[in-house]
Amino acid sequence: MRQKIYMQIAAVLALLTAACSQFYTENSSKSVLKVQAPQAKEKKMNILYIMTDDHAAQAVGVYGGRLAKLNPTPNLDKLANQGMYFKNVFVTNSICTPSRATILTGQYSQTNGVLDLVGSLSTEQQTLPRLMSDAGYETAVIGKWHLKKEPGAFDHYEVLKMQGTYFDPLFRVRGEKIWPQNTTQYKGHSSDVITDLSIEWLKNRKKDEPFFLMHQFKAPHDYFEYAPRYASYLENVEIPEPVDLYEQLASQGSVATKGFNNELVNDLGTSISRRHNRRSLGIDLKVDPNLPEKEFTHQAYQKFLKAYLRCVKGVDDNIGRLIQTLKEIGEYENTIIIYTSDQGMMLGEHDYQDKRWFYEESIHMPFIVHDPRIKNGPKSSDLLINNTDFAPFMLDLANQSTPDDMHGRSFKAALQGEQIDDWRWATYYRYWTHRQYHDVPAHFGIRSKDYKLIFFYGKGFKTGHTPYFYDQKWVKETGKLNNEIATPVAWELYDLRKDPQELNNVYGQPEYAAVVKSLKAELKRQRELYNETDANYPHLDKIIQAHWYQ
Repeated sequence: MRQKIYMQIAAVLALLTAACSQFYTENSSKSVLKVQAPQAKEKKMNILYIMTDDHAAQAVGVYGGRLAKLNPTPNLDKLANQGMYFKNVFVTNSICTPSRATILTGQYSQTNGVLDLVGSLSTEQQTLPRLMSDAGYETAVIGKWHLKKEPGAFDHYEVLKMQGTYFDPLFRVRGEKIWPQNTTQYKGHSSDVITDLSIEWLKNRKKDEPFFLMHQFKAPHDYFEYAPRYASYLENVEIPEPVDLYEQLASQGSVATKGFNNELVNDLGTSISRRHNRRSLGIDLKVDPNLPEKEFTHQAYQKFLKAYLRCVKGVDDNIGRLIQTLKEIGEYENTIIIYTSDQGMMLGEHDYQDKRWFYEESIHMPFIVHDPRIKNGPKSSDLLINNTDFAPFMLDLANQSTPDDMHGRSFKAALQGEQIDDWRWATYYRYWTHRQYHDVPAHFGIRSKDYKLIFFYGKGFKTGHTPYFYDQKWVKETGKLNNEIATPVAWELYDLRKDPQELNNVYGQPEYAAVVKSLKAELKRQRELYNETDANYPHLDKIIQAHWYQ
């Protein structure tokens, strides 16, 4: 009896052994064994974040705008062709200081507290570099800062004093004295000097940590002072002009941007032409004011664009130097390169210069990513992104989660062509400053892929304030503070499918009633969601409530 039991047990064991052997044979290629050789820890990628000031997407070749055939950005175009460029990236407040604050915090302006050029960002608020440091990165910022307070969250910084100068720039550095008393000045053009400093840092940094470097050019910010070696670039070339440089259609804009009887046409928006009474770029660039109007505008535009694109060319050449340095030090294949601008730029469209407006050229940011690990990814994406997403995206590249207090989301999955569920279908915008600097009325709005809704409410958020130093000339000429000069309230709506150049304001046309209703509902939802209401500014909230349903 006992022997029979032993024989049965042996038979069962034989069957189990055979089954296990067959299972292993069939599944060995699927790595089902629990006992595996230990795998090497994935190496963290370096992140090189390159940002310019006021580089419009239409002045980057890969974006295919009217300036693309001039080939102003061959290095950036090559980077995009080897990586990926994002077609629909927009700023949430088109002016330097607020945009930079949003990029570092992942928050809209009211939450991070930087609404205008007067704002600043404390070391504690410099969330992105702090979290990158926590993730084991060596951090540095080199170039333009413009956030007033010390960039103390970075391990290393060499930043321009305020806006900085194009030639022989002065840098604020970490040292024995308290911020901002430690300074160093260098000879040369700022684009070259900033790149020299980044190259020096890359070659001499700690070798046992990945790096996160924010390399931030001053160029091509006004007044477009380019390095002398670019004087011949585009010298004999006719720069293509926007369709509405010389004449704006009656259907463009609204009473908010032109006045009830066009009485504000000569007062709002810095012009290329002599249109603006105080802010004509042509006059600033010393174009002969005695020329006939059209010829004056033509010469002003050509001089402006050539100087601007020469600054862009200097940026692009220096980006080539950075890339070459990464290759020389053996870090190119270990480095994710990101290129963007702090906002867009009006390059003569609607006879406007500068940014601030919620019009396309002002808000459209170039955004290029080259991740050497991705060999056959998509070449472009039309995902609707804004600059609250930049910090979450870069944190995700470093395998870090997004903090709950950030408003943006990572779009890292788009690099692989993956669908991102429940992504925004419209992006919010708010320009807080009213008529300072370039005479742009305060406004907010929302942009979807197909439509743009803008509300000009016509007053500043501050009352009775002493004007910032940039405004002293304006106040002296007018005799009034900017907030004492209200502008008319109005809505504008643009059908971007039919009218990508925003030449025809269709707000109030019956066939767009459903579109307006949908956009206003989303505008209200996002204002509440992102703490962008005017609860703290009752004089503005009163205007908004009075005109919301008009």
